[in-house]
Amino acid sequence: MILKGLSEEQLKKWQQNGCLFIPRQELFSDEMKEKLIKWVDEVQNLPETKGKWMKYYENSLKDGTKILNRIENFLPYHKELDDLVNGKQMLELVSQLFGEQAVLYKEKINFKLPGGEGFKPHQDVLAGWDEFGHTLHISVAICIDEANEKNGCLECALGEHQKGLLGPMFKELPKEVVDSLDWVSYPMQPGDMIIFDSYTPHRSGANLTDTTRRMIFLTFNKLSEGDYREEYYKNKRISFPPDFERKPGENHEYKI
Repeated sequence: MILKGLSEEQLKKWQQNGCLFIPRQELFSDEMKEKLIKWVDEVQNLPETKGKWMKYYENSLKDGTKILNRIENFLPYHKELDDLVNGKQMLELVSQLFGEQAVLYKEKINFKLPGGEGFKPHQDVLAGWDEFGHTLHISVAICIDEANEKNGCLECALGEHQKGLLGPMFKELPKEVVDSLDWVSYPMQPGDMIIFDSYTPHRSGANLTDTTRRMIFLTFNKLSEGDYREEYYKNKRISFPPDFERKPGENHEYKI
């Protein structure tokens, strides 16, 4: 990473908005951007293997075929990608926003392939991420393919993070809340990054184009509140296993 630390202006925007956009030119060289794309390609092509990375699928909105939706728990199996997105510089950057040392909680790649569904308006805190007693999470989204309003770029409601919970646990935000918010779209180029906290409302539309919109999401918590990444994935493999590990007839519902 090129960025050595956040400026006072960036920290001020973070405090005001609960969200911070950083262009690729401040983060990665052209060469590193190409490596990032290559490494995500490699993760995408990992074969289904029980007990390791966790692949999830959805039915295409275009033709109903089964397509890859996301993959989780992949960093232990790809050293180069782990060194980049969970290395010293990334941890220092997120630690600046927490005001104390950060540690990785979970990671995923949302693929949003052609025909992929969008994500309904929600706050991450409503997904039960406080199960280990964490008071706040910060998520870093790194763009892999061009993201725009047609293929479902990220949208955030700025400044709403200061209002606490805006809806019931394990539910998308109520329509009356969604309609009351001012949503800001974030078209992104490969290597661009957006950071938001777990109280920031966000959403994205479906991808009905012929282009792919992949994005890495890294979620961090305060190290002082514990390092629970392994326990998180141990629990998730039981409660919401990847498609490959499910028994016939099992039904698992994805909430938010």
